[in-house]
Amino acid sequence: MIRKRSRSASAGISILTLLSAAAVATTTTAAHAHGPASRDCRDQSVTLSVEESRLTFTLPDNDNPAVLQSRPFAQQMIDGAGFQGFTPAFVRQLCGAGSLTAAEALVSRRAAQLWRMAVDRAQRRDVRGDLPYSDDRPLYWTRVQATAAIRQWTPRFALTSGQRLGLIEAFDRGSRGMFDITLPRGERVKRVIVSGFDPYTLDGGPAGTAPGAAGNNIRHGNPSGATALSLDGTTYRTTDGEIAYVEAYTLPVSFPEFRRGYLEDTVGPYMVPGPRQVDASITVSQAGGSQFNLEQWNARYHGVSLGNDRFRPCPQVNGVPQLAINNPECNTMVVDRWGGPSTFDLRNPPQWTSATLPIAEMIAADTGRNVPRPPGDTWPDQSVAFGVVWNTSYTQFPDCASPTRETRNSPPPVQYPPVTPPIAPDPQGCSYSGGGGNYLSNESAYRNTLLRDRMGLDIPAGHIHTPDMQHFETDYQPSDATFDAWRLAIAQQTRNLIHAVAETVD
Repeated sequence: MIRKRSRSASAGISILTLLSAAAVATTTTAAHAHGPASRDCRDQSVTLSVEESRLTFTLPDNDNPAVLQSRPFAQQMIDGAGFQGFTPAFVRQLCGAGSLTAAEALVSRRAAQLWRMAVDRAQRRDVRGDLPYSDDRPLYWTRVQATAAIRQWTPRFALTSGQRLGLIEAFDRGSRGMFDITLPRGERVKRVIVSGFDPYTLDGGPAGTAPGAAGNNIRHGNPSGATALSLDGTTYRTTDGEIAYVEAYTLPVSFPEFRRGYLEDTVGPYMVPGPRQVDASITVSQAGGSQFNLEQWNARYHGVSLGNDRFRPCPQVNGVPQLAINNPECNTMVVDRWGGPSTFDLRNPPQWTSATLPIAEMIAADTGRNVPRPPGDTWPDQSVAFGVVWNTSYTQFPDCASPTRETRNSPPPVQYPPVTPPIAPDPQGCSYSGGGGNYLSNESAYRNTLLRDRMGLDIPAGHIHTPDMQHFETDYQPSDATFDAWRLAIAQQTRNLIHAVAETVD
């Protein structure tokens, strides 16, 4: 049973405190002063970020791919959720802000509002527009539209580039639910935090023949983000009669924000001792196929794939992976405020972390039994939506000084427990990829479980990889029934898995 609870949108951790800790760069490029605020005070000549530049991407017409659709894809997502008034109102308020303090308060308030709008829509409290209530994409595109407005805003007071970046980051974090987490005190409650991700791999895909058309990958969503929206602020009564309180947030698909401590700043305060200490912390992301993978080993190595910002910190060189030795860019690094170290160390933090999820209970819970199978589902047991597999595979460098790699426990057996116990990573080797790869899903898992270890907690923590959601019955329609069916099914079974974890919390 899920119950929604109302609460204020105020931050659990203040934005100003967080940004002060993060120490955003403060190089100065003062904006020129204005007279009275105009209706739109943006400088359209200011270059947008890579993610913001996709706001104008337009798909080919589904019936005639030689011509473009009438509106950019992002605007269709924003309009389709009934969010089209958000950014124009935000811009008008920005134009009226007379000081940095006023701008900070506005950004905090409006970021929290956007998150609540998305959560309320996903939980069917306020559904507007013609997109399915479960669609995670409007939040992403409205956020990107709003950060573009801050980037191009010409304020009526002097603003340094560092202050502007601080406002952008505050909006980004706030609209992800990172300041929205409110866990109750008490011994007879179970406190659970769950993460999701933004859409990703938005470039490429078939583009028809229309001049300037975007590839249809721009349509991608992320079932982990949809699940986070559907879970945030809900309660679940476990079989022992206790109430599990579930809080959720979403993560960006880009490496720099992780390096700046997005995950640790969100979850870390609830892993320190205290009356609101979290009882389970679970990261979730999308993988492929028609099964859920419960990832066992998480790799420190990262960065061979592009983020949404088209940046990767550790690309292969002539087809050969870089080594981790003396190479901070290929290793997950933790900010000083969460233990650093500030200088590179190959073994601190460690090359591997492990999940402490209740694997046996999650598999035995039969979480896919009452979930409708979406069209094209290939899991062989047709009595469930998707399978659930303990994924113990990983790839390592047995010799940290050699590019030779070794993959173990692959493919992991479908049955649980496996006939042969999995082989753990070598203590003196180096990681290359965990069961969840070496992209940002693996990184979220690594950082979350590293926090658990550093705080000395004995709680369920680990990563759930969902099936792939990108199944469309049309080439260029922004949404269709098949796409929605996959999102609904994946989100429902993911919620069941989260509840199965809550059942095991003491």
